[in-house]
Amino acid sequence: ELYINDREAYEMLLADKEKIKILYVRTPEEYVFVGHPSMARNIPLQIFNYKMAAWNQEPLMIANPNFISEVGQKFKTSDTILVICRSGNRSAAAVNAMAAAGFKIAYSVTEGFEGDRMKDPASSSYGKRLKNGWKNSGLPWTDQLNAQLMWIPSKT
Repeated sequence: ELYINDREAYEMLLADKEKIKILYVRTPEEYVFVGHPSMARNIPLQIFNYKMAAWNQEPLMIANPNFISEVGQKFKTSDTILVICRSGNRSAAAVNAMAAAGFKIAYSVTEGFEGDRMKDPASSSYGKRLKNGWKNSGLPWTDQLNAQLMWIPSKT
């Protein structure tokens, strides 16, 4: 497993924009409504099943059964791929799955797109993801859609 923070990832991208690829493994809803690095291709590791978890009232996710095959359709196993999610958990899982499938140079962006939650309960920003991460570091991101980079589900 390879790890890289958001700043290092962006510097790597700037050094070779043709060679370095960014894979955004969040859901298409997150890609559309939260935003994404402007050059990122979206292939979700997990997708919403449109049910809420009883224990924490957060949306339930299910694995994208075609994740590896879809990644294989868009990237070569020899590509250098920076994998990003919200805060680093899904990207680490995606990199592990990709490595097992033969992808040789895939990095998990450890701080993710949104970064960490603010932990000071006295702050009006308590619980919001405003600490580190691609978006909070001032790196280029957008909520505009690029049809060439958006995920279209595979027909199974």
